[in-house]
Amino acid sequence: MKKYISILVMAMVFTIGSTFAQTYKTSTGQIKFVSETDFEKFEAINNQVSAAITAQGKLQFKVPVNSFEFEKKLMQTHFQENYMESATFPNGTFKGDFKDFQNVNLKKAGTYDVVAKGALEIHGVSKEVEIPGKLISDGKGGITLKANFNISCKEYGVNIPKNVVSKVSDVIKISVNCPVAEVQKK
Repeated sequence: MKKYISILVMAMVFTIGSTFAQTYKTSTGQIKFVSETDFEKFEAINNQVSAAITAQGKLQFKVPVNSFEFEKKLMQTHFQENYMESATFPNGTFKGDFKDFQNVNLKKAGTYDVVAKGALEIHGVSKEVEIPGKLISDGKGGITLKANFNISCKEYGVNIPKNVVSKVSDVIKISVNCPVAEVQKK
């Protein structure tokens, strides 16, 4: 009998805790990237980024690789098939926490400097990273996460063919702009 009471109490604590936990989500976040060399510059944008932030400072991103759009369709095809191998690695992900999140008040309008620390997975390779950014709260349940950082193609196993190495940079500039809204509990 004690076992069943313990299970019931744990279930109630979990239910109460999840009822009061605030979550902010989007499925229309934006990530842009730029590759720039002395000979060529190309960029792509993805407006189908899923992101979630909890009031406790945890965050997750899921970026569908096939959703990056380029100015030229041929570049898009090469990116998805030859570089990112999107049939094998369909998503990029990030899962982690904000450092020093106790200094952020999501209910108060303002801009907060933050650092996200966690696992960034691209092309099937996961690396622990720290990414500086900003959380901008409107004080009414809307938050925008912004960040700018660089990644190295080599570090994530993305091979650049020798015949285009002068046109495609190993260092890719990433910018994140994800407005998220508080999910209302029912």
